[in-house]
Amino acid sequence: MENKSVVLDQKLEVIDILKQALKIFTKNINFIIFTVVASLPLFFFSVYYEILLQNFLLETTEILKEPPGYFNFSWPIPFDIAKKLNKNFLHQLLQLGTLYFVPLNLLELSSVLVIVDLASEIYKENRSITLKDMIHKPIEKARLKGAFISSILFVFLSTCTLLGLIWLVTTYFFVLRNPLYNVFFVLVCGTAFVVLLTAYLTWSSLWNMSLVISILEGIYGAEAFALSAYFSRRNDRRGLVLMLVFFVWEVVLRLPCFCFGCTRTESVILVQIGLSCLGNALKWVASMVYFFDCKNRVLEKKVDEELGRA
Repeated sequence: MENKSVVLDQKLEVIDILKQALKIFTKNINFIIFTVVASLPLFFFSVYYEILLQNFLLETTEILKEPPGYFNFSWPIPFDIAKKLNKNFLHQLLQLGTLYFVPLNLLELSSVLVIVDLASEIYKENRSITLKDMIHKPIEKARLKGAFISSILFVFLSTCTLLGLIWLVTTYFFVLRNPLYNVFFVLVCGTAFVVLLTAYLTWSSLWNMSLVISILEGIYGAEAFALSAYFSRRNDRRGLVLMLVFFVWEVVLRLPCFCFGCTRTESVILVQIGLSCLGNALKWVASMVYFFDCKNRVLEKKVDEELGRA
């Protein structure tokens, strides 16, 4: 009981949150085994999705490639791209969007439910759990419903923000990049990108916490988002830095595709998706630790205020 109290009463910085998340994995071999098994459906589907995505990106690169005989400032981009678009391209885009919103996110939600629920018990009780207990541990229907509703909002908001970032980068590299005005467009688009990325990372910490709240507390929708915002108040910087760590992790995994072109090599994709699933599991455990730390800080402050009034 004393160890449990020490763990929950600590005031954690970002590096401490990451250490606590890693500690849950490294000191609980059963949790690692169960997490791997629970993530297998997500892993295999992500490999399939990644192959489709990289093929689509290769085709998109060819469509956006500047034709010979044109300079950046004289290339009639919208008209040239419109000529290259065909029904197959639009079909692939629709297919990728459907696969992303339905099976991929449902598989990720199912793995997140298991990971967050078990990790919270290990963290709160400061003890290991047997594989038998993990298998037979029930999840209430109310919490399943809450997590599903919150995840729909989470996916919608995060996708809209990411599309804004992608649109901004694409607009600069394929439309606004002009030797005559390059410095001006770099400053404008660069500033807009930093502002939008900062907002996205800050909001991501709120969205992640709201999903954790739905899984652990059974609160969902707008109420979960409001509670997340309340607990995260004055903790925005920590949430932003925590999400930045995992954002950089995902970008690093994508660097070979960005720098050297996408590859159809299955072995490379397997390694990439394996490391991505590892980072995803660690992210959700870290989000759970971050939630408890923010919650404890708020509760401690309320107690101190009540004692001060007494």
